[in-house]
Amino acid sequence: MQRTFVMVKPDGVQRGIAGQVLSVFESKGLKLVAAKLMTIDKELAAKHYGEHLGKPFYEKLVNFITSGPVLAMVWEDHDVISVVRTVVGKTNPAEAGPGTIRGDFGMTTGRNIIHASDSPTSAEREINLFFDKSEIQEYTRIDEVWLYE
Repeated sequence: MQRTFVMVKPDGVQRGIAGQVLSVFESKGLKLVAAKLMTIDKELAAKHYGEHLGKPFYEKLVNFITSGPVLAMVWEDHDVISVVRTVVGKTNPAEAGPGTIRGDFGMTTGRNIIHASDSPTSAEREINLFFDKSEIQEYTRIDEVWLYE
């Protein structure tokens, strides 16, 4: 099984759609193994967006992600990173297809509702930034027999 990090950003939490976003992943059949509502401090934001340090939009990213609560989550499934990225849609909501989270709920790139890891390396790094191993659950969903051949 593969794991990935997903975060409903402050715009999604403030708009009251975090539950709808979570429901999209659950309905798809993905397994939620960790979740917490939290406000990210500047130190964690700097680590999370470290690869963008020095870019013109870096401060804007940090200021936004620390502006209110986020819903941080870890999801698990076969090829979960690819599945989540497809369900989330393109970064720019105007280019994201209907039926994707960004396509259905987002309006601009700067307020696109959700973050999802883009690779196994990013997923591992981001999961470790936001969660201790003790916060990640191990269990079997009762419907797994109906999801996989």
